Amino acid sequence: MTDDPFVTHRGLLFTVAYEMLGSAADAEDVLQESWLRWDQVDRSEVRDERAYLVRIVTRQALNQLRTMSRRRESYVGEWLPEPLLTSPDVAEDVELAESVSIAMLTVLETLGPTERAVFVLREVFDVPYDEIAAAVDKSPAAVRQIAHRAKDHVAARRPRVTVERAEQEAVVARFLAAVNSGDLQGLMDVLAPDVVSVADGGGLVKGAALRPIHGADKIARYLLGGLAKLAVPFEAVPTWVNGHPAIRGEVDGELAGAICFEVEGGRITRIFSIANPNKLGRMDEAAELVR
Repeated sequence: MTDDPFVTHRGLLFTVAYEMLGSAADAEDVLQESWLRWDQVDRSEVRDERAYLVRIVTRQALNQLRTMSRRRESYVGEWLPEPLLTSPDVAEDVELAESVSIAMLTVLETLGPTERAVFVLREVFDVPYDEIAAAVDKSPAAVRQIAHRAKDHVAARRPRVTVERAEQEAVVARFLAAVNSGDLQGLMDVLAPDVVSVADGGGLVKGAALRPIHGADKIARYLLGGLAKLAVPFEAVPTWVNGHPAIRGEVDGELAGAICFEVEGGRITRIFSIANPNKLGRMDEAAELVR
């Protein structure tokens, strides 16, 4: 007996849903709803099971996106994607790692639901236009236009800069060492002058900035000053998040947040700190991300 196609393709389906939603919890909800719909399908009518399943998941994710946009309106502070613990292997697929990076998912948040779905399916998973059209209920011609517009939109906000994995790891290691030792100058040296720090505490974490902080000096002093006020030990631990070298922040041995980075020219240009406890549930077991 062969495995159910849904089980066979589950890693792919989760990755599609997660890239469309930026939330593992919502992606799991989409998969559950998609499974219920798949269970009712007459399999003899399905020619391409993978394409059919991607279409189901896309439609459910679009419904979820519209619900989420209403939920975001009342969110306290900055909203960042839910971080996923990943194995270093994900980084070996450079295009996949780029597409699931916190930086890219944050850019995708600026697209409308249909544009995001089209961009993800076309640019990340190379789904043919006619299949995307069936998934989003548009004509293939309309999908081509949407794809072109979405690609330009993303490129304008996230120019493609190739950074070698070794350089990323080295820069993050310098940041980690400076934070753990309280080395202000060491921290300043690894931050680009115009670095931006964005934190997501969801209104639940004391000390999480509600607005982005700009500039190396401000960020370094804010970060080290905040850590100095803690009554219990803080440790930055190296890890892998969304296919990139990252930091697991631990307060008194307990997970307190995930810190991700954009690196360019040997320095950190952007810091993403996710501390909302409701978003840290996928930081203990590596997620399966495939395309």
